Amino acid sequence: MATMNLSSWVHHSSKSVPILGSSNRSSFLKIQPFHLLRPKLTVLSVVTKEDSIINNHQEDNNNNNIRFDFMSYMISKANTVNKSLDSAVSLQEPIKIHESMRYSLLAGGKRVRPILCIAACELVGGDESTALAAACAVEMIHTMSLIHDDLPCMDNDDLRRGKPTNHKVYGEDVAVLAGDALLAFAFEHLASTTAVSPTRVVRAIKELAKAVGTKGLVAGQVVDLASEGMDQNDVVGLEVLEYIHIHKTAVLLEAATVLGGIVGGGSDEEIEKLRRFARCIGLLFQVVDDILDVTKSSEELGKTAGKDLVADKLTYPKLMGLEKSKEFAEKLLRDAEEELYGFDDIKVAPLLALANYIAKRQN
Repeated sequence: MATMNLSSWVHHSSKSVPILGSSNRSSFLKIQPFHLLRPKLTVLSVVTKEDSIINNHQEDNNNNNIRFDFMSYMISKANTVNKSLDSAVSLQEPIKIHESMRYSLLAGGKRVRPILCIAACELVGGDESTALAAACAVEMIHTMSLIHDDLPCMDNDDLRRGKPTNHKVYGEDVAVLAGDALLAFAFEHLASTTAVSPTRVVRAIKELAKAVGTKGLVAGQVVDLASEGMDQNDVVGLEVLEYIHIHKTAVLLEAATVLGGIVGGGSDEEIEKLRRFARCIGLLFQVVDDILDVTKSSEELGKTAGKDLVADKLTYPKLMGLEKSKEFAEKLLRDAEEELYGFDDIKVAPLLALANYIAKRQN
């Protein structure tokens, strides 16, 4: 299912579907398209006041609903990823550069990208161990992008994941080198896996490299920097904004999911369905990020709130308004869920829950 062009959707959409800020956040959240398409399957998760997704993964004998234990899944996968990252990037000579790499790489975070990779791998028949090298490689590149993005010559940020940014601790020179080192090592780490056939490893490397360069992260960052101060009434504003976020944010979420499909042995058809799903949630991630930037405090976010407003950057709330941005996020969530129709009911639950988590997250 193709996602409607953003500017076209803004002009044609009128129905308000709130996504964030609900006063009754402790209620069950049904993944509606699957509830409609599969009457006997409902993946449920509970969002508490602490923003935790609470669980159950069991079959209800009365109505055959499948309940998925999302919080346990996330904690388990994140712990596995953290241990693998800790082991992969050990503290060694030269000490300072490895300290800097580890400072940002092991600073916490939700680990959404590596978990997407693992979940996609498991969906197409692979297992966690098969996906780990690819999952860690994606997280290394994501961390590189954060280190570089925070630099004074880029977004000039002082706070990341509730801690001083890398260049504030180690200096700009070491921060640049730490990001470079993580980028290089990500490909070395992925290429070293023996759990996947050489043909699929090469395919995965090509996919990841494309996501990083001038067709991905770099392109998004360049256009993002150039967009500062752009007139919000500019007719191309929404198209530029979509380009920025597809390339700067969505592309790495897409790569993570597609890599999982590749290393897990997925067919071309399965991989492309995963790609379309990931494009939706990738853009969704940034729409929600823009909303949170203007509705949450720095303490709540763990990074500087309102910095895009100060820098006069293009954002969804700036161009569409807050309520329209929330509606667009809800649409992206629906589109993402529909792309997963046809996969195994139980195996698809982690990706469905991850999509809802991205939509409902509060930081």
